[in-house]
Amino acid sequence: MLADLVGDGRPRVLVDGYRDTEAFAGRLRAALQEREIDCVVADGVEHRAQGPWDVVVWLRTAPVELARQADRDTADVVVDLHNTEWPVVRYVRPEWMDRDAWYLSEIQAFFAARAGTWDSRFGDDGPAYAAAVASIGIAPGAVVADIGCGTGRALPALRSAVGADGVVLGLDVTAQMLYSAETPARQARAARIVADARSLPLPDGLLDVAFTAGLISHLPDITAGLTELARVTRSGGRLALFHPSGRVALAARHGRTVMPGEPLDAEPLGRSLSEAGWVLDLYDDPPTRFLALATRR
Repeated sequence: MLADLVGDGRPRVLVDGYRDTEAFAGRLRAALQEREIDCVVADGVEHRAQGPWDVVVWLRTAPVELARQADRDTADVVVDLHNTEWPVVRYVRPEWMDRDAWYLSEIQAFFAARAGTWDSRFGDDGPAYAAAVASIGIAPGAVVADIGCGTGRALPALRSAVGADGVVLGLDVTAQMLYSAETPARQARAARIVADARSLPLPDGLLDVAFTAGLISHLPDITAGLTELARVTRSGGRLALFHPSGRVALAARHGRTVMPGEPLDAEPLGRSLSEAGWVLDLYDDPPTRFLALATRR
């Protein structure tokens, strides 16, 4: 797919990255050479001076290796090689390919490869999830859903909030993540549903509360995603957008800095929420968490 994508017009292609990228870079170069396309595999910034390059493919590995912000910002394609046996396309220049054309398969591949070890890496986030759920003010007996529930870390706290008479749903687009959520889902008496957050298999106005953790930044169209969340939430219902790390801390973990005007900045997010039918009530972004609460109009 990448060879077809970047090979249109027979460009000069630079494949760049850090260690542990050689195998994938070699495969891509071989695929391009079959099309008689000039491709250089680099391991250092000095290759940029040999340009101009028509296409730059950035291969990123572990977060500790992610330096050179300018290199990644000028890449036309970014491939995630955190798991070198399971490459995941994370970015394609928008005018080349509608993100909807590759979003679903790539997001499933990304999380499927990590489902088995997710809780061993992030399993100490439980108290942060519980605190975020407590901040929403969920009434006993409510119908709540964790959309993009992953391994189910929020499900027990949601059950505690709604009590015995409430309904708890856990939805995720990756079946492997839902499989890893079996124990917390059973403890929370939560139904698990394989579902794409962009087109939820839920009726209009079903939910009293929609809870999401780390979901919104993964969606190809944030406003469209928020609109779908609004569709399944009743008027006066609540939305929680949560992450157990603040945006600055999370960006640093991934080797980048937060730039002004990003979609989850307070002003752009408030605008997207308003366009989607929500009113932003709370915006909290310290280093220890990100939490935005909104009410359905």
